[in-house]
Amino acid sequence: MLHQIKSSFRRSQDTLLQDGLGLVALTVILVVALHLPELI
Repeated sequence: MLHQIKSSFRRSQDTLLQDGLGLVALTVILVVALHLPELI
């Protein structure tokens, strides 16, 4: 199982940065959306 995790990590290493940026973007959108009623 550990071998499979390492193998999949190596295969998806190119897209990890994009996935991380997407996660940050979604988090920012969620936080802004939750605080929007306070700003209006």
